[in-house]
Amino acid sequence: MSRTRLMRTLVLWCSFLLVHALVAAMGWLYPSQPMGDVVLVYEPWSSTALSGGPIVGVTETWVYPQLALVPMLIAKILSMPLIAVLGVSGAYLIAWAVLVTVLDAVAFAVLIGRSPSQPRRTAAWFWIAALLLLGPIALYRIDAITVPVAVIAGLWLSRRPAAAAALLAVGAWIKIWPGALLLAAVVAARSRMRILLTALAVSAAVIALLLLLGADTEIFGFLTEQTGRGLQIEAVAATPFLWLAVAGSARIEYSFEILTFQIEAQGADAVGAVLTPLMAVLVVVVSVIGAVKAMRGASFPRLFPPLALSLVIALIVLNKVGSPQFQTWLIPPVILWLVLDRARAVGPAVIVLALCALTCLVYPLNYDALLRAEMLPIVILSLRNVLLVVALVVGIRAVVRVPAHRPSTNRE
Repeated sequence: MSRTRLMRTLVLWCSFLLVHALVAAMGWLYPSQPMGDVVLVYEPWSSTALSGGPIVGVTETWVYPQLALVPMLIAKILSMPLIAVLGVSGAYLIAWAVLVTVLDAVAFAVLIGRSPSQPRRTAAWFWIAALLLLGPIALYRIDAITVPVAVIAGLWLSRRPAAAAALLAVGAWIKIWPGALLLAAVVAARSRMRILLTALAVSAAVIALLLLLGADTEIFGFLTEQTGRGLQIEAVAATPFLWLAVAGSARIEYSFEILTFQIEAQGADAVGAVLTPLMAVLVVVVSVIGAVKAMRGASFPRLFPPLALSLVIALIVLNKVGSPQFQTWLIPPVILWLVLDRARAVGPAVIVLALCALTCLVYPLNYDALLRAEMLPIVILSLRNVLLVVALVVGIRAVVRVPAHRPSTNRE
């Protein structure tokens, strides 16, 4: 490796680690408890499981897929030597930040290697910028565990499709969204049957293990547990109701059952009820468009990135939950797009960086004001939600515009 390339690689690594340290520290300094889920929810779940108590997802229904408990347990085990010095909460927070940083570093190493190409360097800088702009929510949520898993899997799809499919399946059993990348891979890749069969085998193994552990009706509880929740205030579809809240015609109320803030207004429940069916329809439509392109010979590097991004954004735009950590889902598809087709990925990358910045301005920086239905955070959140819709349109448009050739002339 030349001296220049070595210096560029060192700068990338130093920036990557520095940003992780800064973002981890932000969690201690920013308002609205951006680390709240980690210390108030993940730590008690893992402590209860390790002490012989109820195991979420196994002995009782849980909001997350069952493998989400694994990183929580790992963080708890890592935290134990630190408890005497930092206390239970402080030790667990440090252990969680270290765990996420290590996983990110593994994925970062896969991304840049020893001598990264220009597209991979661009993707690396994008990841660093996205983390910095999104802030502590990029680290202190279970979603952060799935980001490096998705990055590695996406980079391996062409040469190690079975390993990539296994990783995406595991990711989906931690947080559902990596399943969108898996669906995009099944549609766009030539090795789709190997990818599909591997993912099914991993899922079958997970289900078999859960049955052996005593789970029964709880296995798919993460799907049914979400059905009864209302329209969360940060959801895209909640935007009009937030403006009604400014006028006093809607209320923001806390749900102790779901542990989140929701809209209370006439019509909010009806809007929330139609979002999931609409999401399913949109996912099918986008997948069909991608499948038609694939059948007509569209290349994997051109088709997969915009298809993956479109499917992921569809899960956000038509979701009755609008949690800020959902923006982390957008990072892996854009990284992969920058690696595979950098010229066409610049626009979506800029949009995602803007989404990260706007999201951080809402949560945690102005979240208390949002709960009071003040004008500034509602304007910022409205801009963020409009930009999400724009990103969805940009992604679908990119899928539609992917050139298709006869299979005999296709080159990957």
